[in-house]
Amino acid sequence: MRVLLVEDEPDLGAAIKRVLTQQKYLVDWVMDGNEAWGHLEYRWTEYTIGIFDWLLPKMSGLELCKKLRQNKNAMPVLMLTAKDSMEDKVAGLDAGADDYLVKPFGMEELLARLRALQRRVPQFQPQKLTMGNLTLDYGNNIIINKNTSEDKQEMSLTNKEFQLLEYLMKHPNQILTTEQIRNQLWEASAESSSNVVAAQVRLLRRKLASSGCGNPIETLHGMGYRFNFKN
Repeated sequence: MRVLLVEDEPDLGAAIKRVLTQQKYLVDWVMDGNEAWGHLEYRWTEYTIGIFDWLLPKMSGLELCKKLRQNKNAMPVLMLTAKDSMEDKVAGLDAGADDYLVKPFGMEELLARLRALQRRVPQFQPQKLTMGNLTLDYGNNIIINKNTSEDKQEMSLTNKEFQLLEYLMKHPNQILTTEQIRNQLWEASAESSSNVVAAQVRLLRRKLASSGCGNPIETLHGMGYRFNFKN
């Protein structure tokens, strides 16, 4: 799950990113509203949820949220702010925010608010993703290959392996370019190359083969990769 975090306080932004990363979120952290809009304008389909500070340089979180809704983007938004009056809360919600968290706050509460937002829009984060005999278990970070009711193989995955397989399974039989995969799996600020995608695919293939899944990931030279799925 990819999160756009917009927070101009360095210490708080770093702390939120660290906690979310530990919880398997992929976080793009920016520090002003204009940069945030640049991400949303051109990559809005990649984000599952937004965390916006209210008081931001160049474009406030309130303006950012309004612009998001004016462009028919329904991405859930959690607004962070020190403004705690009823009028401010109403203004934030009227601007299109889905929830409101007053500073200072605990990280456990932040995570609980994000889980609540995900439950309101369950298609963003199902508990399991199943395709044929293959199931991704989000709660346990494992892959389950179930050929029969009595024949079941389980294999633990790293965060990147899980994110890669999830992305492939959500786009069955589609050609995904190296750039698309890189943008999906790594933060916008991260330096990565086509080699890192190829290496991650190779590691995932080994896991799939060892759990009896064969090799459903096809390499199309000069084009990208495809997850071959047959009902």
